[in-house]
Amino acid sequence: MVDNEAILQLQARIGSEHLSKRLQRQTEHSALRFTPRGLEIHWENIEKLGTTLKVLLKACGLFGRATRNSMDYKVETVKVPLRGLPPSFRGFRILHLSDLHLESILDRGRRLREVIGSLSYDLCVITGDFRFHTYGDYEETIARMAELTTAIHCPHGILGILGNHDFIEMVPGLEKHGLQMLLNESVPIHRGKDTMWIVGLDDTNYYGTDDLAKALRHVPAEATKILLAHSPEIIESACEAGMDYYLCGHSHGGQMCLPGGISIINNSHCGRQYIAGPWNYQNRMPGYTSRGTGASLLPVRLFCPPEITLHHLV
Repeated sequence: MVDNEAILQLQARIGSEHLSKRLQRQTEHSALRFTPRGLEIHWENIEKLGTTLKVLLKACGLFGRATRNSMDYKVETVKVPLRGLPPSFRGFRILHLSDLHLESILDRGRRLREVIGSLSYDLCVITGDFRFHTYGDYEETIARMAELTTAIHCPHGILGILGNHDFIEMVPGLEKHGLQMLLNESVPIHRGKDTMWIVGLDDTNYYGTDDLAKALRHVPAEATKILLAHSPEIIESACEAGMDYYLCGHSHGGQMCLPGGISIINNSHCGRQYIAGPWNYQNRMPGYTSRGTGASLLPVRLFCPPEITLHHLV
C-alpha cells in the first residue's frame, strides 16, 4: 500500500482539492450511486451478476469460446490525418492500450506481451483501468504491469491516465515501473525541431476529477494536442478546447455483443457512434475509442475482440 510520504507528494503535485475529491469518491465507490444524471449502476461491483453471466454462458455452451476470445487480441491500425501536424511527426506511431484489467488476464499477459513485442511504435499510451476490481488492494495490478512493461519498448516511453477502476494511490507504484502518469497534466514530445503535446486527464466517467483547463495551462494554444481521457464523455468540451485527437476507452465496445458487434451495454454517457472505433466530432475533432485490451466483470468476450491499437499520424 502507498505510504504517507507518497500521499504528501501526490498532494503537492496535484493539489489538495483534487486529491481529497478523489479519495472521498473512492470510499463511496459502490454498485449504486445517485448523481446529477440520476441513478448510476456500476455493474462491475455486483458480484452476483458475474456469477449469473458465467452460468448463462455455460448453459449456452459459449463459456469456453468467450474465455478464449478474451485473449484473441486484434491489432487495429488507424491512419490519423491531423491538420497542422508538425513535419517531424509525420509517420509517428502511437501504441494505444486501454482497459487492461490486468488481474483478469488468464495467461498472466503472456500472449499480450508476445503481440506487443512484435510491433514497432514511437510512444505507448494507456487510457485507464489498469485494475480488474474497483475496490480492495492493488498489489497484483502493479506486479502484472511490471511484467507487461518488459514488452513495451519505444523511444518516447509510456504515458498513462487513471480510469474508474483505478485508485490514485496506485500512481507511485505504476511510475516506479516506468510509466509517466498524467493527472490533469500535459507533457511535450520532441522530435527533431518540432513538438507535440500529450494531454492526460484524471477519470471523467465516475470520479469526475478531470480538469482540462488545468491540464492545458502550460500548453501553447497553437500546438498539436492529443488528449488521453478514460471515456468518450467530454468530446464536446475537448473539441471546444482545441484538441486535435481524442483517445479513450472505457466502453469495451460492449464486450458481450450481438453478432456484428452490436453492443448491448456500453456504460458510457455518450452517443453510440462514439463507443468503439474511429469517429469525428462535427468534422472538427477526430477521435478513437478502444474496445479495450482486457475484460471486466468476467474474462469473456463475444463478437467484440480485445484490441491493441496503432495510430499512425499522417
